[in-house]
Amino acid sequence: MSEASKDPDNLDSPWIQAGRLTFLALYAVTVLAALAWVFSNVRQIDPQNRAVVLHFGALDRIQNAGLLLAWPRPFEQVVLLPAADRVIERRVENLLRSDAAIQADRVASLATPLSDALAGSGYLLTGDAGVVQLDVRVFYKVTEPYAFVLQGDHVLPALDRLVTRSAVALTAARDLDTILVARPELIGADNQAAERRERLRGDLVQGINQRLVDLASTGLGLGIEVTRVDVQSSLPSPAVNAFNAVLTASQQADKAVANARTDAEKLTQGATQDADRLVQVAHAQASERLANAQAQTATVASLAQVKDPGLLLRLYRERLPKILGQAGSVTTVDPKDDSRLIIQGAEQ
Repeated sequence: MSEASKDPDNLDSPWIQAGRLTFLALYAVTVLAALAWVFSNVRQIDPQNRAVVLHFGALDRIQNAGLLLAWPRPFEQVVLLPAADRVIERRVENLLRSDAAIQADRVASLATPLSDALAGSGYLLTGDAGVVQLDVRVFYKVTEPYAFVLQGDHVLPALDRLVTRSAVALTAARDLDTILVARPELIGADNQAAERRERLRGDLVQGINQRLVDLASTGLGLGIEVTRVDVQSSLPSPAVNAFNAVLTASQQADKAVANARTDAEKLTQGATQDADRLVQVAHAQASERLANAQAQTATVASLAQVKDPGLLLRLYRERLPKILGQAGSVTTVDPKDDSRLIIQGAEQ
């Protein structure tokens, strides 16, 4: 052995000290990494969340708010979920008109009509062949944490498809006026239309939950339940313009009918007044003529009441000369002699 190797001062050389420090640093980093790995699943669960602990992929336990103690990966996996009473909002984009369709609407013309896919994007067909747009926001809760974790990223797309299917079926079973107020003039005629519009949200919630139950019965449940649905219904812009035109025409027609009825009422009142005036004039003239006739025939009528033949003969003799004096000529005929007859119109 050489003298240099036996010298104890060589143990404190810079290279040896550097190696020793490097080893200690690597050891410390390894220990810290091991501690971080061991305590990686030890965490505080917030009140609005809960944790699902999977032990080698199988459901082990569900931890609510508080301190969670779990083995690190790959022994146990911790998945954070919303709390049982937490409601999550989800806007269904499938029912909205696509950006490509909106852009096509801006540049569309009669020369370049839209394709069927773009023209029908975001529109739903009603039972009376109408078209409506629905902006649906779904509020749901996680009821089955393990099923929710198993479905993972498929939950929200599946929920969108279920909501879209329920909305399509629901609008196809209703007419336009039971979804939104499209024709205000028909509101008074159908008192149940407003009630059916209020039931739209409840029927949509019931339809979505029924399909979720059907999925759960086949072992493909999403682990969620819909608590509320907000629906904002509207008409397409061309349909709004058409309805506005129809409403304007209806209002103008109602105004014209009202004016015509007013004019007809005025004409009726004028005709009634004229008829009443004519009837009153006729009654007055008839009364005057009747009075004149009664005055002129009063003498004859009074003579008809006389029963004395001698008095009648005397009156006849007194008044006959005056009557005959007013005649130019008088022809008398013996009623007992038919040798000479007077025929009207014959020359004498």
